Amino acid sequence: MSQIAPRFAITSDDIDTVMRRFYRLIRADAALGPIFAAHVTDWPEHEAKIGSFWKKAILHEDSYSGNPMMTHMGVAQIRAHHFEIWLALFDEVLVKTLAPAPAASFSALAHRIGRGLRLSIEDRDKPKGSVPIFS
Repeated sequence: MSQIAPRFAITSDDIDTVMRRFYRLIRADAALGPIFAAHVTDWPEHEAKIGSFWKKAILHEDSYSGNPMMTHMGVAQIRAHHFEIWLALFDEVLVKTLAPAPAASFSALAHRIGRGLRLSIEDRDKPKGSVPIFS
């Protein structure tokens, strides 16, 4: 466990529960399900990896290794509008799973990260020769 205090009151088990419930919704979603199914072959492994991302971001655990921005940029099927769906499903799980304060804090963090990912996808998908969002 890290010496740094968590961003907000949530446990590692809470994050694991959110991941299981969220990815259950993802698999059933008409828009996102097929995109994920094309890239995820081991759901428990994926849930654990993304759980590690959130545990690092929230609990400051040093268990995640990866580059979410590059991973998302490398999936050609992902479009900017998919992040609205992703965040709506994530918020649905948070509200049903956590107490109001940690749900709100987790949602705010997810929306901030989602905004950055969405902007990068928008930039990736701009016609060649247009001015990039990030330079």
